[in-house]
Amino acid sequence: MAHVHADTPFAPLGIAVLTVSDTRGFEEDGSGDLLAERLTEAGHALVERRIVPDDVYRIRAVVSKWVVRDDIQVVLVNGGTGFTPRDTTPEALTPLFDKAIDGYGELFRQLSLASIGTSTIQSRAVAGLIDRTLVFAMPGSPKACATAWDGILAAQLDARTRPCNFVAMVLPDAERCASRQAPETEAVRQAVES
Repeated sequence: MAHVHADTPFAPLGIAVLTVSDTRGFEEDGSGDLLAERLTEAGHALVERRIVPDDVYRIRAVVSKWVVRDDIQVVLVNGGTGFTPRDTTPEALTPLFDKAIDGYGELFRQLSLASIGTSTIQSRAVAGLIDRTLVFAMPGSPKACATAWDGILAAQLDARTRPCNFVAMVLPDAERCASRQAPETEAVRQAVES
């Protein structure tokens, strides 16, 4: 079970929120509101927030612009992850991933099972790393966004979470997980000191 390590400082991240919807504007975007509120309450910075129609190329265009920015380490995408013909968020994002985070979708569906039952199999929540930017896509309902943030993202985007978190993947000076640190050999130490 993950726990917070008190000796490690919190490292705020720059986070962008993208809502994928053919019908919502900012006035009706309860999911984007929830994510913006949760991430700022956690101590992160909301760098940018947008809404785009459910279109593969519009989603890719926004995410592609964000992942090259130095002030954005995480992109949260809500909407377009269902199973209807208009749901194209996974198709838009997965070709961009350098590495997929398969466990995110698996855990999201496991957590959702308690509230929506077997309908969770229709959720195509996906996540991955693009260069040094984390991208997490979740369903567009506020309840689903709360499940993703509260059940997964709050801890994994916190440098204090042990045994591991994602912060070291996006911040070069963040402390790596102990299980991912190679033991320093005497020969390596001597070579570095000389």
